[in-house]
Amino acid sequence: MANHDQLHRYLFENYAVRGELVSLSETYQQVIANYDYPPAVQTLLGEMLIATSLLTATLKFDGDITVQLQGDGPLKLAVINGNNRQEMRGVARLQGEIADGSTLHQMVGNGYLVITISPTEGERYQGVVGLEGENVAECLENYFRQSEQLPTRLFIRTGNVEGKLAAGGMLLQVLPAQNATTDEFDHLAQLTMTIKGEELFTLPANEVLYRLYHQEEVTLYDPQNVIFRCTCSRERCADALLTLPPEEMQQMLEEDGSIDMHCDYCGNDYVFDAMDIAELHSGAKPADDQIH
Repeated sequence: MANHDQLHRYLFENYAVRGELVSLSETYQQVIANYDYPPAVQTLLGEMLIATSLLTATLKFDGDITVQLQGDGPLKLAVINGNNRQEMRGVARLQGEIADGSTLHQMVGNGYLVITISPTEGERYQGVVGLEGENVAECLENYFRQSEQLPTRLFIRTGNVEGKLAAGGMLLQVLPAQNATTDEFDHLAQLTMTIKGEELFTLPANEVLYRLYHQEEVTLYDPQNVIFRCTCSRERCADALLTLPPEEMQQMLEEDGSIDMHCDYCGNDYVFDAMDIAELHSGAKPADDQIH
């Protein structure tokens, strides 16, 4: 059985092409655990999760990347956020019924894909791409083409193993400042396209690579663990509250007795009562143990 929830990087010795392989089960299940999403939305979030993991691995800096779908269809919003440590989280917002087997376009309607890259140091970058592909992988390939970045292909699979949802994917990308011919890249893409979901979900990475590229020389590097982690905290909620006018906070306290801040990503609730709010205004740090 493969080690799930790991990202593997690999390199072709005879071509100027690099690759990535990721397989997720636990992380995927935790992303969808707090909501009763329709099956089509669960699948879409799995695809987006794999895509985000693969994209974060292409970045050469510390920081975050967010992949977001939004439109006027029954799926109002779907977003996955990840970082260079492969810590992932995600959520979807529905505004209508979504039938089983719904396509990306049926779910999102008139919409677009937004990719936001936020380095810890440096400028934030945002790219917006129309939903011209049939699925997330095709839309992201269009994004790479339109932004004139390195030739890139994504191969994403979703399914289940032993009754539990699983997702996996692979990415191929031409190395910068080196010229892989179009024929060479297409040849490797054709081989990679044959990957089955079951193979990605259940086989060790070295076996997957051997099955696909047994006539090529491939170097496989040490894997990186992928985990579900939310970045919410009581302190962050307190910072957000402090941006509100004091009279607005006072009104919320009078109406409800406390202010309850809910994290959509992980389901945590952070509750602030009148004493907590008074301490915030006096400059006291919130204790991080008051999670309900």
